[in-house]
Amino acid sequence: MNMSKPVDNAVSTVRAYIEDHRTAFLDDLAEWLRIPSVSAQPDHAADVRRSADWLAAKLQETGFPTTEVWETRGAPAVFAEWPSEDPQAPTVLVYGHHDVQPAAREDGWDTDPFEPVIRGNRLHARGAADDKGQVFFHTLGVRAHLAATGRTTPAVHLKLLIEGEEESGSPHFRHLVETHADRLAADAVIVSDTGMWSEDTPTVCTGMRGLAECEIELRGPAQDIHSGSFGGAVPNPATAAARLVAALHDDHARVAVPGFYEGVTELTDRERELFAELPFDETRWLTTAKSSATHGEAGHTTLERIWARPTAEVNGIGGGYQGPGSKTIIPSSAMVKLSFRLVAGQDPDHIEKAVRAWAAEQLPEGIRHEITFGSATRPCLTPLDHPALQSVVRAMGRAFEQPVRFTREGGSGPAADLQEVLDAPVLFLGISVPSDGWHAPNEKVELDLLMKGVETSAHLWDDLAENWREAH
Repeated sequence: MNMSKPVDNAVSTVRAYIEDHRTAFLDDLAEWLRIPSVSAQPDHAADVRRSADWLAAKLQETGFPTTEVWETRGAPAVFAEWPSEDPQAPTVLVYGHHDVQPAAREDGWDTDPFEPVIRGNRLHARGAADDKGQVFFHTLGVRAHLAATGRTTPAVHLKLLIEGEEESGSPHFRHLVETHADRLAADAVIVSDTGMWSEDTPTVCTGMRGLAECEIELRGPAQDIHSGSFGGAVPNPATAAARLVAALHDDHARVAVPGFYEGVTELTDRERELFAELPFDETRWLTTAKSSATHGEAGHTTLERIWARPTAEVNGIGGGYQGPGSKTIIPSSAMVKLSFRLVAGQDPDHIEKAVRAWAAEQLPEGIRHEITFGSATRPCLTPLDHPALQSVVRAMGRAFEQPVRFTREGGSGPAADLQEVLDAPVLFLGISVPSDGWHAPNEKVELDLLMKGVETSAHLWDDLAENWREAH
């Protein structure tokens, strides 16, 4: 009796197409990687624009009938659109970014960071994984999709928005999305600016935390004063700063700001089980964290703490004399920098109000304070049973031919702006692994995984079209 697995003809066709076009694809990617599109450095502004123009032209060559470079008050973004022949097809928007982190040979690179080189089965260059490689795999993916399905247009109305300022904090991104909301309207958003657990464990990220951050300036005496003449008789801003920081958490490492946990979407039992299934080595993780012990909110594992629980962290604290020796003063001022990672259900505006009220309550009379909040990033989360998420999981499963597990991302990004402004679920499709070294010297992408990203993209559009129709 023949118990062999049934042949998936679409998988075979996609792989054959990718193999036939692999060399040309990598040559094109290398050409793009040679453009030093460093958005954080004004000297590279022309290169960021050159990168946008290059991508727009390449997307047109790929087959997108509409490709445009969109201006912002900073660096340009790229928009592309390829409508499906099926008017009832869902609309999907792919997000990524074409700007990169600064890089120089003297930072510790073995080769020029903007001269791509393949060593073994790895492509090294700044942007290879973050994020040009992961943006570019969609170009070969959509062509493989057409080859495997016999279509002349994608199975979905396909749109791309490739930002030019992500590595500079996306200062103009929300305004860009709001300005072009009608053009960007979508049923689902695919973010390809993320990664997987490891080369052997393909995963799909289901959410990112949000971020609120502030600086608190404390002022006491009008100038530094003698600690012998006045100490113990007037309030000390540095002491007030220390007490403020000490009051930030309770004995169980929970954030002690009243109302902080209001609205938090708690982990389900199933999500906790799925996190626990991941091959997590806490000792190895501590080595990566350059730390000797774990610490955090009681009742939660390390992965739960960094992925699904909100946090408050002291990013900086200072005040008073910092030089050598002693200077017996009561300082006139002190400062504290705080950041709050937020999870689904939390509102940054509410967090700001709660922190302001909490700080005012903690500080003694005679200490004036001013709190300055920066722009916030909202959290985003897609439920495990969402049909679009299941399409991503199935497409990745076909590419990797093994079960796909789930993660979340502890950091923050502009994906939540897309979710909020466009009122669409955000799905994460990335193939980068931790060893790729984002933002570090010798950044690389694993070529086998890059091709799995191409395969996943090729299978995704047909699956979304078919199952979205059923879901609706």
